[in-house]
Amino acid sequence: MSDIEIRKFSKKFGSFTAVNSIDLTVNRGELFGLIGPDGAGKTTLMRVICTLLLPTTGTIQVRGLDVTKNIDRIRAMLGYMPQRFSLYQDLSVEQNLMFFADLFEVGTEERTARLKQLYRFSRLEPFKNRRAGALSGGMKQKLALSCALIHTPEILILDEPTFGVDPVSRQEFWDILRSIQEQGTTILVSTAYMDEANQCDRIALQFKGEIKAIDTPERLKSDYRYPLYRLQARNVYHLYDYFNSRKEVHNAQIFGDAVHVSFSADPDNEAWQIYRERTGGNMTHWEKHHPSIEDIFLDIMRRDDEN
Repeated sequence: MSDIEIRKFSKKFGSFTAVNSIDLTVNRGELFGLIGPDGAGKTTLMRVICTLLLPTTGTIQVRGLDVTKNIDRIRAMLGYMPQRFSLYQDLSVEQNLMFFADLFEVGTEERTARLKQLYRFSRLEPFKNRRAGALSGGMKQKLALSCALIHTPEILILDEPTFGVDPVSRQEFWDILRSIQEQGTTILVSTAYMDEANQCDRIALQFKGEIKAIDTPERLKSDYRYPLYRLQARNVYHLYDYFNSRKEVHNAQIFGDAVHVSFSADPDNEAWQIYRERTGGNMTHWEKHHPSIEDIFLDIMRRDDEN
């Protein structure tokens, strides 16, 4: 059973196409990720799902309700956390929570129980009297999430919720999302951090307003059909230039202090010795590498630029 059905959806702003004819289904109880860089169209898609923008063409349904016809009913079942922190900076943590409880008409008895639950998983209770503007980045995101959850939404829409948050707080945030999912909430989350794709049940790789691939992270990685190696060197830029010019190389990308190189066919030992000699000993180590979502996404971007 699906909670979100998207068919042939496009959104234009004047002559600019932000999202181009996408099909997407988010299943009930799923943690689904929209993965892509800035400008991919993720925020536009989420805003239309949340009834904040109208589609140009195509349809989007939330639990069978059309986003252009059933705005109030859809908004009542959604929790939405926008990309940037948008709570009241001068209000305390608890005042922000109470404001959103009033906004969603959460009853007194339910509100007390919900606040207790939200404080428990966010660990914000010791800071409930602190102004939102004085919180750290990770704590601000937890507060924004708590406000989105105050009315116990059936579907949670999160637009890049870990943007600018430190790695420890990012992982803690994802742990919280998993606990929310276990309670039966459907979650649609977007992120530009490719490593976060592994936290999702299924993902859609979005680029230039289009969906390039949809599947589980595991299947997308297992479908990568080129032999991939991680190469280390004294100078990774020189090594990248060398392999990027080779005809037998499918793709080459710099990853920090290494170069990831995929080949049309797996090189034998003789080929590796030739590579080492022709790079003047610059290449110091090579090993077979399992593809990451980032490897897959960069390959998609490269093929898109070639077309």
